[in-house]
Amino acid sequence: MLAAAFLLVLPAIGAWGDDAGRGKTLFGQCKRCHQVGSGAEHRIGPHLNDVFGRAAGALADFRYSQPMREAGAGGLVWNEETLDAFLTEPPALVPRSRMSFEGMEGADDRAELLAWLRGFSGAHTDSSPAEPTATPEEYGLDPQILTIQGDPEYGAYLAGECTTCHQVDGAAEGIPSITGWPLDDFVIALQAYRHGKRVHPVMQMVAGRLSDEEIAALAAHFHKAEDDP
Repeated sequence: MLAAAFLLVLPAIGAWGDDAGRGKTLFGQCKRCHQVGSGAEHRIGPHLNDVFGRAAGALADFRYSQPMREAGAGGLVWNEETLDAFLTEPPALVPRSRMSFEGMEGADDRAELLAWLRGFSGAHTDSSPAEPTATPEEYGLDPQILTIQGDPEYGAYLAGECTTCHQVDGAAEGIPSITGWPLDDFVIALQAYRHGKRVHPVMQMVAGRLSDEEIAALAAHFHKAEDDP
C-alpha cells in the first residue's frame, strides 16, 4: 500500500515543484515547531535542512524521542515516500514519537510541501533565512512576556498539574511532550491559551489560572528537565 501511495505522489511532486509559494504557505502548519533555511535552529522539533536522505533521529544535537531514534536505527530514512507517509499520519509510521501534528490529508498538499522542502536539502539548499517559530505578535501578545526570568524550582513546584497529562521523561502517548521546549515557544503557547488565542478547553482552563511569572517558571522548569538524567 505504501509503495502504491508513493507512485501516486511522485507525479504530483513533479507537477507542483515550481510552485514554491504554495509549498511555503503549507509549511506554515509546520513552523510552530520547525525551522528551515539559512540559520535554521532546533526548536520544539529539529530543523529540516537536509532532511532528505537523513536517517530518522540522526541529528546528534537534538533530543529525539526514543521511538524516533529506534526508527532510524531500524533503517528509516527520510525521502519522498517516507516523508509523505509520515505527513499523512505520523503515529502510523513512528508510533509514540513526539510529533503532535495530526497529519495532512491532501496528497497534492503533501506533494507541494515536500517539493518545497526538497529545495533545502543537498546542493540545492535555499539561502533564504529561516523564519521564526511562533512569535508573541502573531497572537497579539506583549513581547515583554519573553523577558521575564522564570525560576525553575518554582516551576517544579507548579508542574504537578502539567504532569498529570504530560510525561516529564519526554514520552508522548497521545499527548505531546513538553519537556525540553525552547523557553520562548513554551511561554508563547501557554500565554496564547491563557488569552484564548489558541483553543483547547483543558489548556485554556489550566493556563487561565497562571500568572506571567508562573508561566515563565514552568517554561524554565520543563526546559531544564531536558538535561535531567
